[in-house]
Amino acid sequence: MNDIVRVDHVFDYNDSLGCETLHPLVSVIDFSEVRPIRSSLRSFGVYAIFLKDVKCGDMIYGRQTYDYQEGTLVCLAPGQVFGAKDDGQLRQPKGWALLFHPDLLRGTQLGRNIRNYTFFSYEVREALHLSEQERRTILDCLHNIRHELQHAIDRQFITRSDVAGKDILARFERTLDDYFLSDKPQTEGLPTVQYCAQELHLSANYFGDLVKRLTGKTAQEHIRLRLIDAAKERIADPARSIAEVAYELGFKYPAHFTRLFKNVVGCTPNRYRNIN
Repeated sequence: MNDIVRVDHVFDYNDSLGCETLHPLVSVIDFSEVRPIRSSLRSFGVYAIFLKDVKCGDMIYGRQTYDYQEGTLVCLAPGQVFGAKDDGQLRQPKGWALLFHPDLLRGTQLGRNIRNYTFFSYEVREALHLSEQERRTILDCLHNIRHELQHAIDRQFITRSDVAGKDILARFERTLDDYFLSDKPQTEGLPTVQYCAQELHLSANYFGDLVKRLTGKTAQEHIRLRLIDAAKERIADPARSIAEVAYELGFKYPAHFTRLFKNVVGCTPNRYRNIN
């Protein structure tokens, strides 16, 4: 299989390696702690910097193939493809990786100027070859970032996750409740992750990463489950037809509602009404 795997968020890459996500926007990975993995081509939606401590063989960077040597630095920007074709073999990766989401830089001077760093470009035909001093400097930086992620006292995604996270999830639920109690489903359709994030004054990517880390489910999955709960409440009213329930919830076509309901609940809305 040579399918391209999407890495739209930091946790996508962490999950593929079996690593814990300590922060939704940034991650440092020591590949010596990762289980053997199969090669794959990945399309990155995040920035990624790889310090390779092993000869990599034929690695694909954009449309070119390179033979990366030990002690090189590979830098990727969102939208780029990097990796190797899956040959079915398990290999133990070696080196380090730093991944960070573009939202981490949003509104900063680095975010405004990062396009000027040409080593993030496909036009660069070689990885950065490091001296031993440069390699030690980069490793020191990676160790420091990792230490901050693991041990920071006042990091909201670790020590304050129970307070801040539960508050955001509670506000998320209230936002959905208010949405379904209003006439917005009829005028604006089904609620979206973007809408909920805006109501909570968060970026959609940041909000999505946070919900995923705190609950193990995506924000879209939460919306779908709350939608089904609202549907069950309305279906229990025999005065409402299934089509009316569908339109009240924001579906343009009752058939789409019936299909989603059956996929989630395991039976059609009519069947659910008859057995409850």
